[in-house]
Amino acid sequence: MRLMINGRFQDRSGNCSVAALVAEIIDAHRGVAVAVNGTVVPRSTWAQVDLADGDSVEVLTAAQGG
Repeated sequence: MRLMINGRFQDRSGNCSVAALVAEIIDAHRGVAVAVNGTVVPRSTWAQVDLADGDSVEVLTAAQGG
């Protein structure tokens, strides 16, 4: 399947949940937010939300600074 992840197309094989994708691209899940096709996905549902071909996924991490 072809996904747009943080503005870049990526081809992936097989099914993939939001939780699996986040685990692959980010070491820690703390301070992470995910939106699929412009809709924020609550962390409590990441494992149940399957991604589909053509989905646009934004994975955002919180950053501190001043």
